[in-house]
Amino acid sequence: MNPQPARQGTSLDGNSHRAEPIEVWKARKFIRENLEERISLTEVARAVRVNRSYLSERFKEVTGENFVSYIARARVEKARKLLADSDARISEIAFAAGFQSLSQFNRVFKKRCGQSPRAYREAARR
Repeated sequence: MNPQPARQGTSLDGNSHRAEPIEVWKARKFIRENLEERISLTEVARAVRVNRSYLSERFKEVTGENFVSYIARARVEKARKLLADSDARISEIAFAAGFQSLSQFNRVFKKRCGQSPRAYREAARR
């Protein structure tokens, strides 16, 4: 496979941080645009038009985390913003951020943030 030209990358919040291969940039863009849906590595690789294994390796190499971890982090970041800025129910926020169940959301959120979504919301509003 021929190497793709590098493109200026962005973090989840849109800030530039380093050049990254175009296929990883496209994959991250696809993830951002489809975060509330179920997202598989196969689906993203197909959308970016690269081999699934190749994308997995390059994604980890460039982002420093595996595909599943990256998506979980992106979803938690979206949920944190919604918890702080909206009055939506926690279950609504979980699904808006792309989690498949409330229990999955609570478990992943607590693991990544060290507190429950409810406790996070209360602290963010103080």
